[in-house]
Amino acid sequence: MTTLDGKAEPDATPSRVRRRRGRGKVVAGIVTVLVGVGAGFVAANSAGLLGGGPGPTGSAAPLPPATTTVSRQTLNDTLDADGELGYGPVTTAVSRKPGTITWLPDSGREITRGKSLYRLDNDPVVLLYGDTPAYRDLKVGVEGKDVESLERNLKKLGYGGFTVDDEYTYDTAEAVMEWQEDRGLEETGVVELGRVVFAPGKVRVESLEAEAGQPATPGQRVLTYTGTSKVVTVTLEAEDQRMAKKGSKVEVTLPDGKGVPGKVTEVATVVVPGEGQNADSETRVEALVSIGNAKSARGLDKAAVDVTFTASQRKNVLTVPVAALVALQEGGFGLEAIEGGKSRYVAVKTGLFAGGRVEVTGDGLTEGMTVGMPK
Repeated sequence: MTTLDGKAEPDATPSRVRRRRGRGKVVAGIVTVLVGVGAGFVAANSAGLLGGGPGPTGSAAPLPPATTTVSRQTLNDTLDADGELGYGPVTTAVSRKPGTITWLPDSGREITRGKSLYRLDNDPVVLLYGDTPAYRDLKVGVEGKDVESLERNLKKLGYGGFTVDDEYTYDTAEAVMEWQEDRGLEETGVVELGRVVFAPGKVRVESLEAEAGQPATPGQRVLTYTGTSKVVTVTLEAEDQRMAKKGSKVEVTLPDGKGVPGKVTEVATVVVPGEGQNADSETRVEALVSIGNAKSARGLDKAAVDVTFTASQRKNVLTVPVAALVALQEGGFGLEAIEGGKSRYVAVKTGLFAGGRVEVTGDGLTEGMTVGMPK
């Protein structure tokens, strides 16, 4: 065995290092490098927790079978995933009132605030904008976010005489009666459950679940709808959640090979049922990505796309292939520097692992330096 000062010890092995002979595998930013030389193993961590700091150098054994050079570059921790271009999550509109369905919109039609989503007994079921689902009659004395959403919609539709807040007052009821008159409804001042449907914004009818003339009962599916903007839906493994952060930028590759910028707008945890009888369900991460250039996706209602996520980036750093790392007997990692036909070991500290390369720093480490590699 040889120490860093070059002295020999009894029963020493031919080298003071155990060199990694296989290819590295980078998983979720934390890399474990297992090295088998005899009974020896090496563990490396992408966060640098196991990386050896700068230290002394020493004489090495015969020259390695292959070499590479230390490069200066930008290192990106990225993940490529399959995505589906469409209109995002699908929501089902369910009848909350009994009656007969007398009108339905066509699939693909866009419905905006104040317009009929469908008609029941020839009376409109109206789309309004809001995040709180309709779940009760709205009348004088009721308070809540659903009241505030109703009042905000009435104001946007041109009705006034009330204060937009979470209280349903007589002033609110008067505005509702004006709205009911304009819509051909009985002027009660009460918005009964099932008269309005709240959605985050304008919607696009995805599919029809019922037919005109069909009787409807509470709980019956009438139609499904989505948003109107093109989005990409990506499902990731739970361990890749760090890659998809709300607001982070991504690159979307369309079917024609054109790359367009995108942005993560929503991230949610979903449970995917297992395939087959008695199969366990799995937890996944679903990310919605908006496309920066909507015109580039024109004409593509549904399409398979590729999405590249970037979790972290290190600019202008020294890097080497992961396979170039060697485990120093004193602990930590090093590189076998080749100079003038001779080799020596240089202790290094590891940083980001990505794309089969690793960020390295250490005393005397320079760009273009030749270092050893396994076959």
